[in-house]
Amino acid sequence: MKPSLWHRLDKLARDLTPFALTFALLIFNAIPFHLPGFAQVIPLLPMIGIYFWCVYRPDLMPSVAVFAIGLLHDFLSGLPLGVSTLVFLLVQGAALAQRNFFSGKSFVIVWIGFMIVAGGALGLEWLLLSLVSGQLIEARSAFYQYGLTAALFPILAWLFLRWRAMFLQVD
Repeated sequence: MKPSLWHRLDKLARDLTPFALTFALLIFNAIPFHLPGFAQVIPLLPMIGIYFWCVYRPDLMPSVAVFAIGLLHDFLSGLPLGVSTLVFLLVQGAALAQRNFFSGKSFVIVWIGFMIVAGGALGLEWLLLSLVSGQLIEARSAFYQYGLTAALFPILAWLFLRWRAMFLQVD
């Protein structure tokens, strides 16, 4: 029997939630908090969403979604177009490449994996921004951004794990 229209719409809405939640993190990242120096060290929240969903539900975070999030991040944050797109696509690739390794491992292992990937991603972003600007950008802000991003991963991952358990059961 063919599923009803409402069943298909429900499934579509559930399948779009990883993108929507990551998009919400992107929008939250763009909110100006008017704290001195915070704009330079704001945690890269969309990277957390991309990494998490690529590890736990890669079917719901396709490359086109990651590309769109990266492009929107560049546009909203004033970065040169393509920097976040490239970095986020590489984060996706790294998460997908290690997905089998993370399967069945403790959350701490997944978090350590994120910290390694995030460190490489933020290092690459720093290098690309330095190349585009023609001068070395101070690395201290990238270290603080990395620390904040890594520290927020467990909180967001916990929320995402609850969301996945409640709404994204495999049909």
